[in-house]
Amino acid sequence: MPSTIVVCDDEELIRWSLSEHLQEEGYEVVTASNGKECLEAVREHAPAGVFLDLKMPVMDGLSVLRALRDADNDLPVVVITAHGGVESAIEATRLGASGYLSKPFDLREAALALERALGDHRLKREVRYLRGREKTGYAEIIGASTSMQRMFETLRRIERIDAPTVLIQGESGTGKDLVARAIHARGPRKDAPFMEIDCTSLPEQLMESELFGHERGAFTDARQTTRGLFEVAARGMIFLDEIGELPLGMQSKLLRALENRKFRRVGGVADIPMDAAVITATNRNLKDEVRAGRFREDLFFRLHVVPVEVPALRERREDIPVLVHHFVERFAKAFGRTVGGVSGDAMELLSAYRWPGNVRELRNVVERTVILLAGDVVTAADLPMEVRASAVREDASAVPPGCPFALPETGVDLEAVERGLIQQAMTRTTGNQSAAARLLGLTRYQLRYRMEKHRLG
Repeated sequence: MPSTIVVCDDEELIRWSLSEHLQEEGYEVVTASNGKECLEAVREHAPAGVFLDLKMPVMDGLSVLRALRDADNDLPVVVITAHGGVESAIEATRLGASGYLSKPFDLREAALALERALGDHRLKREVRYLRGREKTGYAEIIGASTSMQRMFETLRRIERIDAPTVLIQGESGTGKDLVARAIHARGPRKDAPFMEIDCTSLPEQLMESELFGHERGAFTDARQTTRGLFEVAARGMIFLDEIGELPLGMQSKLLRALENRKFRRVGGVADIPMDAAVITATNRNLKDEVRAGRFREDLFFRLHVVPVEVPALRERREDIPVLVHHFVERFAKAFGRTVGGVSGDAMELLSAYRWPGNVRELRNVVERTVILLAGDVVTAADLPMEVRASAVREDASAVPPGCPFALPETGVDLEAVERGLIQQAMTRTTGNQSAAARLLGLTRYQLRYRMEKHRLG
């Protein structure tokens, strides 16, 4: 999508000629005849840059520049001055103008001045971003909130520790894998392999073979001796994701390997030294799993040496704007889109949403929004329905006592809601109409009547 440029000058001929030339250069152009119109155009279109005449009625160019800077808008601005207006040009530069042109000017000179201003702006933004990342992030992880800073401090303290025993805990989608990669990237083993395995992805026998390897003939289809991850990783790091899903039998074998720092291949008799570091992660509360008998207490204590808690996104809402801008820039670049920013009302909705899927869900929402974006600014209307619906505030006067739902401002299709609830109840009770009726607070006769009405079953 082409970048939008605002051309603001009280002389119609200059507006027309500049617009025509910039459109030939591939820009979209919005014109304004005075400073007030210019500010309105900036608010409405979020342009990539502005050509701004300094001498205009209603509101002059210097006043426009002051208003932009007061609003913390660092938009690239090329000012246009009359012959001899050097002092005004100097004042404009002091206010943050990126360049200036003296009337009369060559149109090619104007295009070059704009290109330089846009290039300088991109460079400054990248420098600010990189410097900001050093202050508000750690490795590839972004966060300026207090909870994230506490986590970063823990990670910094173990940077020089060789093979620390770390248990990363947090909800799904919080970025536990990024934390594990950061520990590897900043640690003494950063030049050795980093190997990741999801403990939910394989049955117990295959998991044992994947970790420890197997000898030829150890089981059906074991036609040759194969080394496992503990052996292949050597002095590297193995990341066991979702360790809470590991079967009890495999837990005891893992504990033995961690305690003795050696293991045997499946079907083998020789001990093999283990020199790999092991980092684990889980979205479960392992203390609860221990109490329920689903996780070995001795393995829990062996893993729980350095606990790292990754907070849920709803617990660090102040990080949401930073993450949104990061993902917008990332996906705009990936898809070749020009996105001027995110409107205030859109950011309010994004910040208010609970994000049950955490940063992963936020990333996916921003990716979808950038792909489907019709304009060049993300507005509230561009966001998915589930995010927009979250803006509804439940207050006692609007939601009757006992009602579990708040009506979205956009309204609902009541028939579709009723049909959907009946389908959910029937699915949850595996088709038992009596049980489904109890879930919905209906008699079986009332449920059957509604099922016939919706042509269900």
